[in-house]
Amino acid sequence: MRHHGYCCPIMLLFLFAGQCQTVQKAKCVDISLSSCTDVAYTQTMYPNLLDQKSRQVIEYSSEYILISVLHNLLQGECNPDLRLLGCSVLAPQCEKDKVIKPCRHACEHLKKNCFPAFDAIDMAWPYFLDCDRFFAGEEEGCFDPLAKLRGEPEVEEDLPSDLPATFIRFKHHSYSQMVSILKKTASRCSHIATTYSIGRSFEGKDLFVIEFSTKPGHHELLKPEFKYIGNMHGNEVVGKELLIYLAQYLCSEYLLGNPRIQNLINNTRIHLLPSLNPDGYELAAEEGAGYNGWVIGRQTAQNLDLNRNFPDLTSEAYRRAGIRGARVDHIPIPQSYWWGKVAPETKAVMKWLRSIPFVLSASLHGGELVVTYPYDYSRHPLEEKMFSPTPDEKMFKMLAKAYADAHPVISDRSELRCGGNFVKRGGIINGAEWYSFTGGMADFNYLHTNCFEITVEVGCEKFPLEEELFTIWHENRDSLLNYMEMVHRGIKGIVSDKFGNPIKNARISVRGIQHDVTTAADGDYWRLLPPGTYIISAQAVGYSRVMKRVTLPTRMKRAGRVDFVLRPVEVWPNKLLRRPMEDAYDPYDPLELFDPHAQHAQPEPRGGSAQAREKPWWWSYFSSLDLHKPLWLLKKH
Repeated sequence: MRHHGYCCPIMLLFLFAGQCQTVQKAKCVDISLSSCTDVAYTQTMYPNLLDQKSRQVIEYSSEYILISVLHNLLQGECNPDLRLLGCSVLAPQCEKDKVIKPCRHACEHLKKNCFPAFDAIDMAWPYFLDCDRFFAGEEEGCFDPLAKLRGEPEVEEDLPSDLPATFIRFKHHSYSQMVSILKKTASRCSHIATTYSIGRSFEGKDLFVIEFSTKPGHHELLKPEFKYIGNMHGNEVVGKELLIYLAQYLCSEYLLGNPRIQNLINNTRIHLLPSLNPDGYELAAEEGAGYNGWVIGRQTAQNLDLNRNFPDLTSEAYRRAGIRGARVDHIPIPQSYWWGKVAPETKAVMKWLRSIPFVLSASLHGGELVVTYPYDYSRHPLEEKMFSPTPDEKMFKMLAKAYADAHPVISDRSELRCGGNFVKRGGIINGAEWYSFTGGMADFNYLHTNCFEITVEVGCEKFPLEEELFTIWHENRDSLLNYMEMVHRGIKGIVSDKFGNPIKNARISVRGIQHDVTTAADGDYWRLLPPGTYIISAQAVGYSRVMKRVTLPTRMKRAGRVDFVLRPVEVWPNKLLRRPMEDAYDPYDPLELFDPHAQHAQPEPRGGSAQAREKPWWWSYFSSLDLHKPLWLLKKH
C-alpha cells in the first residue's frame, strides 16, 4: 500500500483519513497509587484491567475510593486482604511490558470468607472483584496478590550441611522467618506436630500456632490442653524467640527419644503461639536489637494494648463474690464491651479459648524478671498496688513458683540483679499487688473459661542483642518444661450418665473454693488443685449432684482420676447464677459470629435496617463523587 510521503516505523499502524497513524505500545510504569504502595511488586500498566487509562482516572474512581475506605467500613477485618486484592485489579502487576492477572483462587478464597462482611453492612460484592471476569487460573499464568500475608519464606543464608538435627539458630526472626521455621519443624515432626492459624492481625498477618500432640489437630479424651503465648506486646520479643526455640527443641528431643519430652507430648496437647502481635513486632524490629524501648511497637497497628483490650470481668467477679451462692467463673462478656474498639487479635484469642478446653497457660512478656498471677486488677479500683487474690490463690502461687524455682536467675537470692526487687517474694507476685490494670488476658482466661494463666516477665531487656539469646534460652528452658508439666496436677475425669453417655458443661465444684470448672464436649474435665483433701461435686442441668472426698498427696505428680456418674432428676433447683452453661453467654454474642480469618459481623446501625432507608449508612463515603457514584454497591440496584 502506498503512503503519503513517508514510510511508517515498525509500530502498530492504521489509516485514518488518509494519514498513517502510530500507537505507542503500553509499557510498565512505577506504581504511584498511595493505597497500593505496599503490594508485592513495583510496576503496573495503564490502562488497567478496568480500562482506566491513567493514575488520575483511577484515583478519582469509586473503585479506588472503596478500597481506600474498606478498613473503616469493615472495622479492619478482611484487610489488608481486600485492599491488596483490589489493587491487583486497579494496578495489576506488570513485567516485561506485560500485565499479569491476579490468581482466581485467591479471589475465590477471599470472597468465600469475606462475603458475609459485605452482607452485614448491606453492601453488594464489588463488581471489579468478580473472580471469573478479572482474575486468571494458574494454568494461564497469574500472581497471588495475598502471598506476602501468608508469610512467604525469606531467603535465608545457607547453613553448613553437616549441622546436627538438633541445631537451633539463636537469632531474632522476622515474621516470615518465624512462619518458615514453624512449618519446617511441623513437617519434620509431622506425626506429632502441625501448624494452624487462630486468625489474622489487623494488618492481615496470620497468628500462627504450632501444636504438639500424639494426634495433632484433635482433642483427645482426658488429655489436657496447654498453651504458651508470646509477643503480646510487639516490642517484648524474648517470649517470641523462646517459643520458636522451644518448638524446635520439642521436635528434636522427641525424635532423639528424650523420655521427659516424649512423656510430656504423649500425655499433653501443647499449643505454642510465638507472636500475638506481629504488626507491633515489625515496628519494634525497625529500631533493631538492643533498643530497650517501652513504647515503639508495644501496641498493635490499631494503637491498642492487647493486655488492656480484654473484657473487664474482674469487677463483676468482685461484685459477685459478696453474693451467697454466686459463682466467680464463666462470667459472660458484657454487652457494653462490644461498644468499644476490640482488636481482631483479641477476638481471635477469645474465639480460640472457646474452641479448645484449655487447662493451663502462660503469657511471656519482657521488661522485668518476675512471675505474676491473677488477679491483675485491684479489688479496690483506686488502689494501684493491692493484694487481690483469686479463690485459687494457693494453686496460682504453686504454678508461679513452678516457673520461678526452675529459673537459675529468678531463684538467685541476689537483690542487685535484674528482678532483684522480688527476691524476698521468691520471684513471684500477685499481679494487682505489683500494679493494677484492667482488661488483662490472664484475668479473662480465669473468669471466662476453665483456663488458669500466669504472666512471666522473662527479662529486663525487651529487645536484647542476638548474642544474649543463647543464654536466655538456657535460663528459661527448664522453667518452660517444668511449667508445662504442672498441667497434670490436681484431678481429672469423665462425667457421664448411667448409660455411659458423656455430659457436656457439667459443673465440677470444690468445697471452699468459689470457682467451678466445666466438662468439655466429651464429658472430660481437669481441675488444677494443690495437695490436700477436698470435697468434689459434679452437677448438671437435669441431673442430681454427686459428691466425693478426694485426697491428693504432696508428692503426687500426676492428676488423680475422679469420674462421676449422674442420675437424672425431674426438677432442676433454681439457684442463683447457676444457670445452664448453654445460656452463660449473652443471646446476642458478637464473638459467636466472629470469623477470626475474615469479618466480625457488625451490629445493625440504629434507626432501622439499611433496606428500609433510601441509602445505606456507608453511602456518605462516596459523597465527593458527582457523576460516578457506585450504584453497583447497592444490593437493590
